[in-house]
This record gives sequence, C-alpha cells and structure tokens, in this order.
Amino acid sequence: SKRGFSVRSFGTGTHVKLPGPAPDKPNVYDFKTTYDQMYNDLLRKDKELYTQNGILHMLDRNKRIKPRPERFQNCKDVFDLILTCEERVYDQVVEADLNSREQETCQPVHVINVDIQDNHEEATLGAFLICELCQCIQHTEDMENEIDELLQEFEEKSGRTFLHTVCFY
Repeated sequence: SKRGFSVRSFGTGTHVKLPGPAPDKPNVYDFKTTYDQMYNDLLRKDKELYTQNGILHMLDRNKRIKPRPERFQNCKDVFDLILTCEERVYDQVVEADLNSREQETCQPVHVINVDIQDNHEEATLGAFLICELCQCIQHTEDMENEIDELLQEFEEKSGRTFLHTVCFY
C-alpha cells in the first residue's frame, strides 16, 4: 500500500493461528477476535517470547490497519489480482472459494501463488518481490496476454516457481 496499490489481506482458515511457544502449540483465535485482544493476550502469556519472534510487532502494525483479521471466504468484493504466499492457501482460494461460487459477471481475476516461508526475513524479501511483480503487471499494456511471460521472467530472476490461474466472478 506504501507504493500506491489498493491492498487487502485475508486469512482462509477456520481460525487465526499465530505461532505459540512450540510448533505444535499455536495460539488459535476466532476471526471475531481483534488484533488488540490478540496482542494483549500474547503480552500476558509471554511478552519476551512474542516480542523476540516479532508477533507483537506484527499485531501492532496490523491493528493500525484494521481492527481484526478478515476471512477471504466471507468477502464478496471483486478483485483484479489475488496473491497467495502458500500453495495450500492458493488451493483454498481457487478450489474452495472462487471455483465454487456461481459466476455472475464473468470478470476475470488472476490468482498467483508465490511460496514464501513464514518467517520475518522471508516475508520481507517476499514483499519486495510481490511489489515488483505488481509494478510490472501494472505497467503491462495487455495483462491477459503478457502475464504468463512476465511470470516466467520472475521465476527465472527469483529462483521461485509461481502458480497462476484465471478464475471468473
């Protein structure tokens, strides 16, 4: 959004899961839980741990953007481009949501997955890569005809593989 793009962020699961004290002990919240409530809960549980792993900083940033997480399946807005950062989420968005909706307008939406490991460093690098990708897409004259070639160039440049499909509203 700092680069002028209209950006929204969603979860796709049944609950919001944040890292906990161990990989098999995540902190699980309902989508109705505010970022402020999550922040205060983790502060109470273990301020040092959640400060050190960056979760409190992330929640602090998130609560300045919107009050609580949003679930993609509950959103009826129309998008031109949907980016996911994990293949499992890509599959959920494409199969469980977009392809199961009844097509009304036949407006296309491009869904692209860029696999990004769920840690602060990879998320930062991934954000720059996604931003650069969006800037390139924005400057294409004909996105429909140029996007496959553009994604191939990004795969070669970044060493990552991208999944891409077109769905319709």
